[in-house]
Amino acid sequence: MSNAAFILNGAAFEGAVTVTEAGLRGMITLRGDLGSEAMEKAVKASVGVALPKQRKIKSGKRGAVAWMSPDELLLLVDYDQADMLVAKMKSILAEEHHLVVNVSDARSMFTLSGAGAREVLAKGAPVDLSHSVFGKGAIRRSRIGQIAAAFWTLDGEELEVVCFRSVGAFMYDWLSTAAAKGSLPEYL
Repeated sequence: MSNAAFILNGAAFEGAVTVTEAGLRGMITLRGDLGSEAMEKAVKASVGVALPKQRKIKSGKRGAVAWMSPDELLLLVDYDQADMLVAKMKSILAEEHHLVVNVSDARSMFTLSGAGAREVLAKGAPVDLSHSVFGKGAIRRSRIGQIAAAFWTLDGEELEVVCFRSVGAFMYDWLSTAAAKGSLPEYL
């Protein structure tokens, strides 16, 4: 087995906002009946928080859980805990139709920090990113430019973006270009 590595060795860009490769994160895709008691139990046992509402992400001491679709969640955990948590959830959900997969090495994650972070995403994402609509804990699964991605707010001035690892370098370049100094429209 190879050693886990950053796709861009922890690259960071300083422009109108800061774009940083967020580093190794455990990411688990969990699909099934989000209304079932077993699903609630599996998520609470893994990250310590209840299932989020539609288009929300919830954080706890052991990780976060993001609503991705009516039958899909994304759990964000410590990288080295992902395989163990997958096994734990499979055990809890053994009697239910479900899918639990460690997708950590198939994804790249980036953090946008600064007053114009929303403006950077707005250049390529067909989403209302205003504070009144896209507040703390809001998540969208969409596109940034032509890249499939999910993104959410950590707070008003910091957002995280996750995409497929195969387009991680392209995403970083796109975000860095969109974050160039003097390029933000200052609309949001």
